[in-house]
Amino acid sequence: MLKISDQEFQQISQYIRSQYGIKLGPEKRALIMGRLGSTLVSRGFDSFTAYFKYLLADETGDGVFELLNKITTNHTYFMREAAHFMFFQEKVLPWVKAVSPYDARIWSAGCSRGQEPYTLAMLMQDYFGHEKQRWNTQILATDISAQALSAAREGIYPAEEMASLPEKWRNTYFQSLGDGRYQVKLGLRNELVLRSFNLMNQHFPFRKPFHAIFCRNVMIYFDAPTKKQLVQRFRQHLAPGGYLFIGHSESLGRDNEGFRYLQPAVYRKE
Repeated sequence: MLKISDQEFQQISQYIRSQYGIKLGPEKRALIMGRLGSTLVSRGFDSFTAYFKYLLADETGDGVFELLNKITTNHTYFMREAAHFMFFQEKVLPWVKAVSPYDARIWSAGCSRGQEPYTLAMLMQDYFGHEKQRWNTQILATDISAQALSAAREGIYPAEEMASLPEKWRNTYFQSLGDGRYQVKLGLRNELVLRSFNLMNQHFPFRKPFHAIFCRNVMIYFDAPTKKQLVQRFRQHLAPGGYLFIGHSESLGRDNEGFRYLQPAVYRKE
């Protein structure tokens, strides 16, 4: 196993913290070596210094995305934390329909391979029904990884990842590729606006406020100051009364100024 020096660990940890808000304390040193060692060897790097230079030079973001996947334990699948989707359908969409006719603005921040925004798109298709053609319901779906966004754009998933979806949705919104995989039909794929975006950007270039922002299981690795700053930027870009969804293992804590707690991991802008 390749060893990581004090200087190399400091370089990587400071880079990850400054660019992506994730804090890697000294206790994570063994984790870095264990989870990245085989990656470095398979890619032909002879040191963590060479690997770090590769991360800095990689303009696609795929290298960093792979690194973040290695050092975190996020899992993405359809209908994850299903109570959120029920709340979205039963509470958020009726409110949106009442306050913003024909324009529903939803952001899936940290969309990974697309399961979350596609689930939201199916919910909106069902909710608006025959009125759907009158509505702008495209979902902004962002991630830092070109690889993840490419997978979301293709919308291809193995059958086992489809198990949690209602049969009606599988039949209506997916087509079988005949090899144990299914692809989201083009009409639903067009409901996503996929963009590369780093949540650590100080400026969010959005002209209109969102009715709901989903940022689930992203902030769990952020330190408190980084999380607080991000939450306040979310608040600035939410419409009055807009909703913020975070992961069930996350919390805004007691210092959630400007948000009212509604139920686990669901907050509303005051």
